[in-house]
Amino acid sequence: MATATTQTPKREAFGSRNVFILSAIGSAVGLGNIWRFPYVAYEGGGGAFLIPYLCALLTAGIPLLFFDYAIGHRFRGSAPLAFRRMHRRAEPLGWWQVLICVVIAVYYAVIIAWAAMYTWFSAQLTWGPGNENDFFFVDFLRSADVAEVGISTEFVPQVGLPLVAVWLIVIVIMALGVKRGIGRANMILMPLLTVMFAILVVQSLFLPGAMDGLNAFFTPNWEALGDPAVWASAYGHIFFSLSVAFGIMVTYSSYLKRKTDLTGSGLVVAFANSGFEILAGIGVFAALGFMAQAQGTEVAGVASSGIGLAFIAFPTIVSQATGGSIIGVLFFGALVFAGVTSLISILEVIVAALQDKLGWARIRTTLTVSIPLAIVSMALFSTTTALSVLDTADAFVNAFGIMAVALVAVIVVAWLLHKLPALVEHLDRRSSFRVGRVWMLLVGALAPLVLGYLLVTELISKISEPYGGYPGWFLAVFGWGMVIALVALALLLSALPWSGRSHAKDDPEYDEFLAEEDYEPDAETSSIPMVPMTEPRSTEKGASA
Repeated sequence: MATATTQTPKREAFGSRNVFILSAIGSAVGLGNIWRFPYVAYEGGGGAFLIPYLCALLTAGIPLLFFDYAIGHRFRGSAPLAFRRMHRRAEPLGWWQVLICVVIAVYYAVIIAWAAMYTWFSAQLTWGPGNENDFFFVDFLRSADVAEVGISTEFVPQVGLPLVAVWLIVIVIMALGVKRGIGRANMILMPLLTVMFAILVVQSLFLPGAMDGLNAFFTPNWEALGDPAVWASAYGHIFFSLSVAFGIMVTYSSYLKRKTDLTGSGLVVAFANSGFEILAGIGVFAALGFMAQAQGTEVAGVASSGIGLAFIAFPTIVSQATGGSIIGVLFFGALVFAGVTSLISILEVIVAALQDKLGWARIRTTLTVSIPLAIVSMALFSTTTALSVLDTADAFVNAFGIMAVALVAVIVVAWLLHKLPALVEHLDRRSSFRVGRVWMLLVGALAPLVLGYLLVTELISKISEPYGGYPGWFLAVFGWGMVIALVALALLLSALPWSGRSHAKDDPEYDEFLAEEDYEPDAETSSIPMVPMTEPRSTEKGASA
């Protein structure tokens, strides 16, 4: 009697819905909430930014979060496999999202490394009073102008060594898998992060001048609402912060059990993320209010834009506040924890995609993905021109990566493949909060209009004036060149054949899911072989053996 000699390993899954929620919150609550949101809000006019932010959350963030959940849970795969199971020609959308995660991962890790070093610096006030700006740019980063030196290969050890440590930690977590690695890491780090940041916010609120900072944060500047860049920033930030449109939530939701409350889980994740984000804004702006009072100026005059808010303004607060070392350790320690939980979710998109495509074991795939990314990360971001590369890559991958793939995915799924009715049925069938036609209207009509407008606005802005004043050759490589390469590589990866050992070729769990859903795949729109449900796979494999 023939027996099966090989069998595709069973796909991993989260241990429970609560672990999934914590992991999804861990992905959403990252550097975007603490390091990015305060300066985006500051650049957007303080409190005025909350209006486009809430609009973006309700009209795009939550609907697209449900969109990702429905695709990942319904088609039970990583981003490329889920889109391919929807339609074979939709597979490039999944690889586009995977490649966006590749770009984000290589620079995301270095920000965690910066935060780790600043946690240590805070305990000793290493930068010295009044020297925070020069310490960050000159002493710590040793920043050089790319217009003068080109792409530098000069190694910066105080950045490179902690960057190695960050990659080693996340590689171990990823190698342990979804349940033992990602799930357990989030179960430990998220409660610690919440406690640390709550203490930080309470300390900030008791600083002299804290109310001035809160007034600056919550008082709307109505003129800012007329600036399209503020709205573009809000929508771009929502996509980055909620982990939508670049494969994370598609991948995470594919690890859920078949009978899971999808929309209920999504609402918990979305509002927990926004709650933490507002909490971060309160804590940071309260501290800025203290800094403004200490220097006898307005809140608007004490914080620089961009990363300066975290790595220049906050160290200044640490130097001036009573018990500032504790504030610094809590702030930068929270950055580290939040960054790690987000980085592992970004890497999981890449690892899951290659596992599905090639049928490799977890450890082999993790090492194949992480080691090259770590090398690229070290080569680009432990040098003296790292800051310029990071700034440019972040700006272009948000505007022409995340927003662009979100727009294309919505148009393809809603208008070309007509899959929204099936997705809304899937969501409503197993969820406590039914989304119905309102969700279809937001995803199929409003989201494309808003995303299209914002994308065109960003395109005009970037073309009319060189971003950041950087040289044309530099923007051609790390800006426009990167954007074009993402699309081209996505098409190339889609053309490569799927391994016979992959989940696309052999996935009994997915077949069982189809049977339970009473769903018949369309043979004309899917090239993935489906084995008849009447014949067990073990018998089929044994016969062929």
